[in-house]
Amino acid sequence: MHTALRMPAEWERHDATWIGWPHHEPDWPGKFGPIPWVYAEIVRGLASHERVEILCHDERAAEEARACLTLHGVSDANYRLHLQGTDRVWLRDSGATGVHRADGSTALVRWGFNAWAKYDNYALDNEVPARMADITGLPVISAVRHDTGAPLILEGGGIETDGEGTLLVTEEWLLSDVQVRNPGYTRDMYERAFHEYLGITKTIWLGEGCVGDDTHGHIDDIARFVAPGLVVLAHEEDANDENHARSLDNLHRLQRSTDARGQQIEVVTLPFPRAVIMDDMRLPASYANFYIANGVCLVPTFNDRNDRVALNTLAELLPEHQVIGIHAVDLVWGLGTLHCLSQQQPSPRSVR
Repeated sequence: MHTALRMPAEWERHDATWIGWPHHEPDWPGKFGPIPWVYAEIVRGLASHERVEILCHDERAAEEARACLTLHGVSDANYRLHLQGTDRVWLRDSGATGVHRADGSTALVRWGFNAWAKYDNYALDNEVPARMADITGLPVISAVRHDTGAPLILEGGGIETDGEGTLLVTEEWLLSDVQVRNPGYTRDMYERAFHEYLGITKTIWLGEGCVGDDTHGHIDDIARFVAPGLVVLAHEEDANDENHARSLDNLHRLQRSTDARGQQIEVVTLPFPRAVIMDDMRLPASYANFYIANGVCLVPTFNDRNDRVALNTLAELLPEHQVIGIHAVDLVWGLGTLHCLSQQQPSPRSVR
């Protein structure tokens, strides 16, 4: 058992942010051209606040990354490039989850990864946690199923914690019969795993994720902690929109919930942008897919009037962070945005 483990909240201090440089053109069919430049803008937003560790599929990707970042004025003192083959670059899901051990040191929890139980090519992505461990020297804890001992399949985009023992997940992600990660695993079994590997004592189950979510219900497109007991929820007020009923259900669930400390959950709503449609497909455009780093919060924007509402709301909730909008209309064609592509490496914490 690893009951002394604790997953820190995202706003706690980071040693670095991990990303993978984009290279898999089919992830952005017909629109790959601008994507490396969006990544360069993301790195520029992060690099003045914390180190950025960038996995590059091959030498060509590394050369492109260096060229793009140089043109964007990012100092090479603030990022490091590492060669590591990847199938895709959604490191939130393929990468390891940083946790604190009882002595305050950082370790990496390695989940099993099977490309959201949807795609066949994921062998390279499944090796990302081991590469993170090689580079950092941090110990790895491999998460396994309690019933079979097989790797426990989970993705970082599906878990959201306040760092105080409370976790948000969705039933659509783990308990529906579509894109099943761990056949036969029950709600109680998942909660036991969350306790063992993340130090969670209270799991709040929301219902469904947002429309167009390729992962089938990740939490990071709909509900995020910004402080202990304080959740921002993507909520669609238009009753004719597909996101309305599911976001209203999630709002009601949160309003009825208490956190691990027994305190009532406070909810602040974020709007959705108007529907982003490409090739007759609705994309998972959501302001909730923001990423909090040391002193900065990057927020996806969509050329929408609600961009300003979302940025202002998050700026009020995160007064000690610089809130920066990152244009994500092209990025979301890959079915994910800022939180999906990033993974934090928590700093060790001092233990008195």
